[in-house]
Amino acid sequence: MHVLIVESPSKAKTLKKYLGPGFEVLASYGHVRDLLPKTGSVDTDHEFAMKYEVIERNAKHVEAIARAVKKADEVLIATDPDREGEAIAWHLAEILRERKLLTKKPLKRVVFHEITERAVKEAIAHPRDIAMELVNAQQARRALDYLVGFNLSPLLWKKISPGLSAGRVQSPALRLICEREEEIERFVPREYWTIHLDSHQGRQKFGARLTQFQGEKIQQFSIENEARQKQVVEALTHAANGSVTVAKVEKKRKQRLPTAPFTTSTLQQEAVRKLGFSAERAMRTAQQLYEGVDIGGGAVGLITYMRTDSVNLAQEAIAEIRGYIAEHFSRDYLPAQAVVYANKAKNAQEAHEAIRPTSIARTPESLKDHLGADQFKLYEMIWKRALACQMAPAQLDTVAADLAAGTVGVFRATGQTIAFDGFLAVYHEDADEPSEDEDEAKLPPLKEGDVVPVDAIRGEQHFTQPPPRYSEASLVKTLEEYGIGRPSTYASIISTLLYDRENIGPYAVLEKKRFKPTPMGRLVNCFLTHHFDHYVDYGFTAHMEDELDDISNGTRTWVPVMHEFWDDFATQLQAKDKVERGCPMEEACPKCGKTLLLQASKRGLFVGCSGYPECDY
Repeated sequence: MHVLIVESPSKAKTLKKYLGPGFEVLASYGHVRDLLPKTGSVDTDHEFAMKYEVIERNAKHVEAIARAVKKADEVLIATDPDREGEAIAWHLAEILRERKLLTKKPLKRVVFHEITERAVKEAIAHPRDIAMELVNAQQARRALDYLVGFNLSPLLWKKISPGLSAGRVQSPALRLICEREEEIERFVPREYWTIHLDSHQGRQKFGARLTQFQGEKIQQFSIENEARQKQVVEALTHAANGSVTVAKVEKKRKQRLPTAPFTTSTLQQEAVRKLGFSAERAMRTAQQLYEGVDIGGGAVGLITYMRTDSVNLAQEAIAEIRGYIAEHFSRDYLPAQAVVYANKAKNAQEAHEAIRPTSIARTPESLKDHLGADQFKLYEMIWKRALACQMAPAQLDTVAADLAAGTVGVFRATGQTIAFDGFLAVYHEDADEPSEDEDEAKLPPLKEGDVVPVDAIRGEQHFTQPPPRYSEASLVKTLEEYGIGRPSTYASIISTLLYDRENIGPYAVLEKKRFKPTPMGRLVNCFLTHHFDHYVDYGFTAHMEDELDDISNGTRTWVPVMHEFWDDFATQLQAKDKVERGCPMEEACPKCGKTLLLQASKRGLFVGCSGYPECDY
């Protein structure tokens, strides 16, 4: 008998259906071992030796696996196809070895990126050994997170307030949110005006915007106040004398290319923008679609593995998508060649695929009755994006007309029509910040020399806006751009920031779906950036991620990487134990001239003198 071990019970159920009676399929219910939750579990004096224990809540599942392995002829471990999955496989193997259950039994690692009968059987026919490079990269990540958390958190308890936590990746994410808030607070709005022409031709109304005045190009701050706006409007109204002349018409055909299929990051961003999900809800739903949904006749994995930073698609998937387009759309929608996308993410794992349906033939409509509301919305979005990525570009006709008000000013009217919708027939990507383009408007058929009436020439007042707070989508995008965290960690970074710590509250809250740091979040960030700037630095955090990638690629070994980090960090910790409580402020104490500190008390935050108790300010 073969024993096959996976991570989740729903995945086990799906696989059991494919593999039949010769296989016993069991779930580990996620990670089976973790570091002992006490100081010294990573032994920095002995090459970072790690002390593990079986996770209490999963002990009964480990026992069930051990009982099954006793009776098995072969053990196969089919945990997720990433570093975490590889580490779970290794931990399981270590537990079974320690119990002497593998003395005469082969143990093999099985990897598949989609839970379909073909992919699963293919993977079982070609097992491999556990990849120690991936295991070591995961162990190094766990050790780094442990060393940062177990050393910085007690310092925060001592210097700020009990119950606080610091994290290697969570702290730079908090820094982003706090720095954006400071930018917003420092921001001074600046007034400016735009000048608009309202006109019509026949029954069609259209608008244009002033681009030149008295031979000068209009810039954002060319017209800075109401008085100047009145002068400009009067001069233009007088020069136009009731009508403007079409001086120039430019027509261009533009192409808009489809977007790449989803990676974890882009899936989370679009689920936030389009569906109003949180990053965590998107990942939870994607996990269900990956692990298998009963669509009548048993459970089937509906999408490929949802933790990936690759935009690659398998050749057979591309062939199937192109076949679907050929069958359901006219020939103009199918490009002559398959569309290939290049990865922007550094160290993207090319062997992985982008997130796509396991079969494009399973249309969202055909599955609607079998899926929950969230599952349907997310599957439909993944299905449409995968289909659209192999379709022809959209063709857009853009028109720009310059309208002259005598010799004094030139207005520009722009319009855009879709000549051929291409991939837009299926999918349109959303943006985090709505753009102010007027290009979507339709213009009447204007020709050079046409004279059109002036319905109104008017000014519009504007004020510059501060940068927006981060939404979940824009925070994920920024973390990815900086190289902070990896696809599997974005959702947990966000939930840690929003986690409501007892008697302390969260570090950030969502206000109108935007991150706002709490006073405590700002104090923690201020303390860490002041005393441990290097460790919450974006470049340093991204560099550490690259080092972990190098370990998983086999180009570096993990112990020297750990030494590089720890030797420096330990020195800084010793020095910082002597720092004052709270966070230094830029102003001096009005009573004694010493530094003022922002500090925490049971009643909230307060500002006090660093010279306390000598000075009681």
